[in-house]
Amino acid sequence: MALDQLSDFLKKMQSDPALKEEVLSKSTADDVARVALKLGFEFSGDELLRMSGKKFDRVTVQKTVLPGEYN
Repeated sequence: MALDQLSDFLKKMQSDPALKEEVLSKSTADDVARVALKLGFEFSGDELLRMSGKKFDRVTVQKTVLPGEYN
């Protein structure tokens, strides 16, 4: 996995309120990965989910469980 790509994306998100708002409005990890890809950061939604609970600088990756979703 491109852990450095994910880390760099999260750092950019910290300093860009519009990007943070866009990411937080997404429903799935794949949606977040597509936003990142448009900005040149490559990682998959699955890779992002595997980082759930891990902290990168001041950002903690956290999976949101949606109603009706299987755990």
